[in-house]
Amino acid sequence: MMEQIEEKAYGKLNLSLDVTEKRPDGYHEMVMLMQTVSLCDELTLRFEGAGVTARSNLRYVPNDERNLAVRAARRYLDAVGESERALRIDLKKRIPVGAGMGGGSADAAAVLRALDRYYGGRLGRERLIELAAEIGSDVAFCLVGGTMLATGRGEMLKPLSPLPACRFVIVKPSFAVSTPELFRKLDSTPLRIHPDTAGLLKALDEGRLPELCRRMYNVFEDVDDRRLSTVREIKGKLLDGGALGAVMTGTGSAVFGIFDDNAAAEACCADLGRDIPFAVTAEAVGQLL
Repeated sequence: MMEQIEEKAYGKLNLSLDVTEKRPDGYHEMVMLMQTVSLCDELTLRFEGAGVTARSNLRYVPNDERNLAVRAARRYLDAVGESERALRIDLKKRIPVGAGMGGGSADAAAVLRALDRYYGGRLGRERLIELAAEIGSDVAFCLVGGTMLATGRGEMLKPLSPLPACRFVIVKPSFAVSTPELFRKLDSTPLRIHPDTAGLLKALDEGRLPELCRRMYNVFEDVDDRRLSTVREIKGKLLDGGALGAVMTGTGSAVFGIFDDNAAAEACCADLGRDIPFAVTAEAVGQLL
């Protein structure tokens, strides 16, 4: 059996994000149209050392149970009766931290995919999805990938028609956003607008990219937070650069635009990258599991 496994951890974007209510357990009921993208972290798993640990090219990324990749590895090894096995996870981070792109969840999902492949599919798809949902709200989506309607906490997934051909320009301002902080602010904010989820699904099913892009919306953009003025500025620049639509992903701070012209996407990305440290292009990725 091989003693080293490599796996990519693909980021996610929210084409729409709606919060319908706060649940008694403290979580929120969500309705989200989600897409996996080619921007990814790279993981190498080695069966060596002591216990389960992680190390990263970013010094501030935790290497213990606070890291979802470590948590996922321990949960998987427990599930297959290998809890005493040592594992080191090397993370090459490319997905920006605090961006709303699910980087930590993607790393956890990649660990689950890699370990189940190593162990010959011992848990299988449905058990992996259950395990992912127990680790974190976005981990199940990051595990399966593709184009999905996510409901509940984000763990209930319905496969959708793939996006028509397009290119993403993803921009992250210099600040990060705390997800718990933004949820607290959302709870005290009367929401003025909700995404037209039915319209989004219809446009996607019919392959009408411009109509879908016009309907993209994230309710967190309504939250009273002075930093979101920067988000609005970036959205404006993406639209001015030719994007069919632009929206913040997750709780931010990353913003993305969807383009049907690759040259326009590259030009807009280069222009934004002169003033903003993180600006990249990416493509849609299909299902991973």
